[in-house]
Amino acid sequence: MANNRLARTNDDIQRVLSELLRNVKDPRVQQGMISVTRVETTGDLRYAKVWLSVYGMQDEKEFKRGLKSASGWLRRELGNSMSLRYTPELVFELDHSIEYGAHINRLISDLDIHQTEEEAEEDS
Repeated sequence: MANNRLARTNDDIQRVLSELLRNVKDPRVQQGMISVTRVETTGDLRYAKVWLSVYGMQDEKEFKRGLKSASGWLRRELGNSMSLRYTPELVFELDHSIEYGAHINRLISDLDIHQTEEEAEEDS
């Protein structure tokens, strides 16, 4: 039963943070399309590891600095919007899955595959 509660808490934190990240005024954070892909909270709710995927990021170092700068505000707003005994300390990690998927998609679309005559007749 505790795992279900922790999973719901992770989902709630993911939902709230995705809304809050849109309202961060730091231009270092607003570099592209930000998605919160996953949240893992420790069992004692002291730490939450948040995976962010950013499509169209210009400078990864500046983005991380902006997140670190805004983490106090994000934690406070998270605590105000959720009723938890402890508001977890947020640890941000970058998830490059969207960029990797777009890269693979570009590679596949750039392939120059010629169909044989038999395959062309079957497709018709």
